[in-house]
Amino acid sequence: MGLFDLTGKVALITGSTKGIGLAIAHRMAEAGAKVVISSRNQAACDEAAAAINANGGDSFPFACNINYKEQLQALVNKTIEHYGKIDILVVNAALNPFYGPSQDIPDEAFDKIMNSNIGSAHRLCQMVLPGMAKLGGGAVIIVSSIAGIKGSNVLGAYGISKAADMQMARNLAVEWGPHNIRVNCIAPGLIRTDFARALWENPETYKQTVSKYPLRRIGEPDEIAGAAIYLASDAGSFTTGQTLVVDGGGTITG
Repeated sequence: MGLFDLTGKVALITGSTKGIGLAIAHRMAEAGAKVVISSRNQAACDEAAAAINANGGDSFPFACNINYKEQLQALVNKTIEHYGKIDILVVNAALNPFYGPSQDIPDEAFDKIMNSNIGSAHRLCQMVLPGMAKLGGGAVIIVSSIAGIKGSNVLGAYGISKAADMQMARNLAVEWGPHNIRVNCIAPGLIRTDFARALWENPETYKQTVSKYPLRRIGEPDEIAGAAIYLASDAGSFTTGQTLVVDGGGTITG
């Protein structure tokens, strides 16, 4: 077995019908994992899983809206019913319904960001980690963002939620490390996804952004998938409680 081999592992990946989540699902399947595809839309889940299966992978689709605890529990239960266990949890699904100064964000939008981005991650970990411990260990990967590291005048609440992801990973790494469970974050920079389309589709915004990136380009979803494989596999077996920044160097420049 190689350091990056995931053969025999079961990976539950939220928000995995497009963008970063879909790239992680494809690459984990290639590495040998059985993957559970999940997003709010069952048809999209079916399509994503079918593509993985057609490529020789083993994938199961199950729709879930992360805003509802009972749906999260159903997702966990169905995964265990279908595959028997969960070795890898990738918490990728998140939302950002508001773009602008914190002073102007409605209470409803603020609460929705916190409930979805932090609450769902917290609840999923509560549901999954005890079972992982009984198996002898596992890996949790929370997809955060450099918005949780840098200040912003348009992504305030979202940035708070992404910073909370990083602290959640540290706390859970301390709590569950004795059970051989590793918990880490990935903090992507600007990646070419639908979620970040407003930031890269506008030529002026794109030019301004990449001018501050040493690599002078934005990232691709696959470039986050590689980091996820590292954190989920034996290659990352001594890495826990960390936030791996994958941003083309954007946070090291002024």
